[in-house]
Amino acid sequence: MQATTRRLLTSAGLVASITMLSACSSSSSPAPSDTTTSATTAGYPVTVGTGSDAVIIPARPTSIVSLSPTATEDLYAIGAGDQVEAVDKYSNYPAGTPMTKLSELQINVESLVALNPDLVIIANPSDNLSSRMKALSIPVLMLPAATHIDDVYTEMTELGEATGHVEEATKVEASVRAELQQITSSIAPRPKPLTYFFELGPDYYSLTSQTFVGQLLSLIGLQSIADTASGVADSGGYPQLSSEFIVKADPDFIFLADTICCQQDATTVAKRPGWTQIAAVKAGHVVNLSDDIASRWGPRIVVLLQTVADAVKNSNG
Repeated sequence: MQATTRRLLTSAGLVASITMLSACSSSSSPAPSDTTTSATTAGYPVTVGTGSDAVIIPARPTSIVSLSPTATEDLYAIGAGDQVEAVDKYSNYPAGTPMTKLSELQINVESLVALNPDLVIIANPSDNLSSRMKALSIPVLMLPAATHIDDVYTEMTELGEATGHVEEATKVEASVRAELQQITSSIAPRPKPLTYFFELGPDYYSLTSQTFVGQLLSLIGLQSIADTASGVADSGGYPQLSSEFIVKADPDFIFLADTICCQQDATTVAKRPGWTQIAAVKAGHVVNLSDDIASRWGPRIVVLLQTVADAVKNSNG
């Protein structure tokens, strides 16, 4: 499995034991909010989350360590960036984040403790980390990868509650909802969905319409060719396709989420045996995506959807 494939599957909570690959952020991405509003409506101690994922945060955190690139983007977007002490080595957005060598997949607990955090944020469960932090009375907030679009808003809400930025989080949520609605409404309905192949890596791992990204693209009337692939259920929605399957499916679009890690583009795609006969290749509908944006579920999902929507609208002339 190629590096980008591993990276996206890991962020989706499907493979928690493999190393993710860092990639550069998109230059076309909107700048995050630099709001520095102090804690407002959230009183402490505050309980964030529900059930077994609930965590009690005794006081407003001022030394947050985020081991989730998506959570990092959310924190800065809601105005909690000045409370962030350190982030993992993949949290490369926004520019200037206090990146370290830490990785959620290979956590060095001693290095983490040395940062004196008063809140640690992760995306995948870690019994070892949780038990060590509990012994030190350091709360650990787990915010798993989104499986539905509403999960994006839930994470923002919980981070707002945890950091004392409830109002700001509500505003960011409303902004994302409004932008998604605007993008969706800009695409004219079609009697038959356009099809696409979403490439996670040049080894042909892809995603179905039921995954988080698949649901996002469904908002503008797109359907993944991977929906009909064999072994979809066992793959958790991320099957490995064959070149022959993709050529036969003849997708209207090809979206490349491996442009940074694996240097894939329209030229490399066209050189693959038999791919010049695919409708997307013939029509010039091979679309480059940012590896980072395509694998995170924070505020920049609007950038991902806008990129895809622009490609669809341009294909209509």
